[in-house]
Amino acid sequence: MKNAMTRFYEAALSQLEQLRSTQWNKLEQAADWVGAALANDHWLYAFGTGHSHLLAEEIFFRAGSLARGVPMLDSKLMLHENAIEATWQERKEGYAAQFLSLYPVEAGDVMIVASNSGRNAVPVEMVLEAQQRGLKVIAVTNLAHSRQWPSRHRSGKNLADVADLTIDNCGVPGDACLDLPGMPDKVGPTSTITGAMIINVIIVQAIENAVARGFQPEIYISSNSCGDDHNEKLLQKYKSRIRHL
Repeated sequence: MKNAMTRFYEAALSQLEQLRSTQWNKLEQAADWVGAALANDHWLYAFGTGHSHLLAEEIFFRAGSLARGVPMLDSKLMLHENAIEATWQERKEGYAAQFLSLYPVEAGDVMIVASNSGRNAVPVEMVLEAQQRGLKVIAVTNLAHSRQWPSRHRSGKNLADVADLTIDNCGVPGDACLDLPGMPDKVGPTSTITGAMIINVIIVQAIENAVARGFQPEIYISSNSCGDDHNEKLLQKYKSRIRHL
C-alpha cells in the first residue's frame, strides 16, 4: 500500500489535472478580464478569510507578480492573532462593506474572492459590495463542498452563486483528502495548492494578454537577486495607494 505522502501527492496532482481539464476556459476568461483591466490602468484585488487569505497574499509583493496586485487583509479575518475569533467573524453579516471602504477600488478593477467552503457571510457580501462598485468578481471555491452545505448569508446564496465567474478548485468536501487508519477524519488539505495554481495561472496569462494589447504591466523582481532598485521605484510610486506596502 502506498504511504501517506505518496497518496497525498497523487491526490493533489489529480486535482490539478482536473483543474486543467474542467476549468481552463474559465481561467482564460478570468485572465482576459485582468489583462484588460491592467491595460486600462486598473487594478487587481484579492480577498479571502481564514486560510484563504493566503491566496490574497499570493498576488502581492513577490517576484514576477503584479505591482498593481493588492491583497485585502484584515487581522480579524486571519488566523495569526485569534483563530477562533476569525472563524466567527467571517460568518457575521455587515462587515464586508466597512472593510472594503479601506481600499480605493473603482469601476473597471477586478477582484478575486477565495473561500473553499463558499458558505460564510463575509466572502459573499464582499462579492456583492464589489459588484455594486463596478468590479468584476472572480470566485475561487470548492464546488463539491459548497453544494453539500447551506449558506450562512441571509440570501441563502453561496459564493459561487453571486460571483461573475466561479472557478472550482476541484477539491473534495471538507478539503482534507486522505483517509488514514487510526485517524478520526481525513487529513491533507489541498485548497492552498490548487488555489495558488489558479491565482498564478490567471496572473501570468493576464500579463501576456496585457502585453498583446500594447501595455507592459509593472512587476516586482526578486529582492534576493537584482530587484532592489527596480522595486524601490515601484514602492515609491504606489505606497500611498497600497495600504500594505
